[in-house]
Amino acid sequence: MIQNSLKRFASGSYKLLPRMNRINYFTRESEITLERIRKILGAGANVVLTTKGIDDLALKEFVEAGAMAVRRCRKEDLRRIAKATGGQLVSSLANLEGEETFEASYLGTAEEVVQERISDDELILVKGTKVVNSASIILRGANDYMLDEMERGLHDTLSVIKRTLESGSVVPGGGAVESALSIYLENFATTLVSSFRRRLICDGDDVTFPYLQGSREQLAIAEFASALLVIPKTLAVNAAKDATDLVAKLRSYHNAAQNAPAGDPKKVLLRYGLDLLKGDVRDNVTAGVLEPTVSKVRSLKSAFEAAVSLLRIDDAIQVTPGRSSLKILQYWVLINVLIEQKSERDGHGH
Repeated sequence: MIQNSLKRFASGSYKLLPRMNRINYFTRESEITLERIRKILGAGANVVLTTKGIDDLALKEFVEAGAMAVRRCRKEDLRRIAKATGGQLVSSLANLEGEETFEASYLGTAEEVVQERISDDELILVKGTKVVNSASIILRGANDYMLDEMERGLHDTLSVIKRTLESGSVVPGGGAVESALSIYLENFATTLVSSFRRRLICDGDDVTFPYLQGSREQLAIAEFASALLVIPKTLAVNAAKDATDLVAKLRSYHNAAQNAPAGDPKKVLLRYGLDLLKGDVRDNVTAGVLEPTVSKVRSLKSAFEAAVSLLRIDDAIQVTPGRSSLKILQYWVLINVLIEQKSERDGHGH
């Protein structure tokens, strides 16, 4: 209102209202605000939370009605409270017909809303929400840095729980999945062979027989299997344990489990992973060290896609720092000319 008045004053179209008219204007504005408050209170509301400020006149109306009014709340907090209590966020009282109304269906329910002092802050606690069971976690620490670290750890924990519920299944942790998959891929790589037919002359007769040779796919699969062992190795190194002995022992367990027939007690070894506290190998399913299945699947897909993207790169052009743009352009033109000359000589573009 002040900005608009100043603009009209600067353009010469400002008109000063008489004192009585200004008093009537502000009185009417106050009456409209009080009417809105009475409509909210009339619907049965006894706690009102808003993101904006509340005037003293409006606060007086709430106090006389025995209601609690909380101002300058964060919108994110209001969304959570509305979800927990079954209420709705209302930005305007106007309905489709242009009239201002407030229905009781907009209100949420809770057993108790109190103001308590925790440490140096005054907090509004909403207890006993009816729709959704929710809770707030209060962290206490020696300083802000410790609280930030605790908050990050708690956030990671809640994210793991959320991902586990979304996945619906879990797998053993401690490098068990990576070790088992590494053993499986190594065994699978040995089954990939290329068939050739070799012609020999024996006693004057031509003899042709199939000849088996390892294919190139074996190398790629074997390297991928070896790269998977980085996970258990890193876990062991971070725990200050002997990574070589632990990973070798873990691989032997999973190799025995995969080669064991159905019903063999050695099949239980599939659940074995690293115990970084004792520096040994244990049944992580029994120990409760589990991971969401969807996290493992997504990490393996990402690793596979990254490997494929790197293998698709035929060549790389490295720009030396300090080269001028003209020099780089000259090199680029020269490379294109050489490629065209080579294509003309080849005849097939190879």
